[in-house]
Amino acid sequence: MYRRLRDMREDHNLTQEKLSTILCLTQNTYSTYERGARQPPIELFIKLADYYGTSVDYLLGRTNNPTAVQK
Repeated sequence: MYRRLRDMREDHNLTQEKLSTILCLTQNTYSTYERGARQPPIELFIKLADYYGTSVDYLLGRTNNPTAVQK
């Protein structure tokens, strides 16, 4: 799951600093989520899914299809 957060950020050519600004977080806080040192809140996954145009299920690793929604 945490690797997918980094991959998505890099696929969108974003630095941790830029993405953390978009999410209204500090870079250090976002870094702890991406490294798996801290569990991200569900609200963060929702914001990221909306920003990237993907599903929360994809970000959580529940599917490998970035547009699929698990039922």
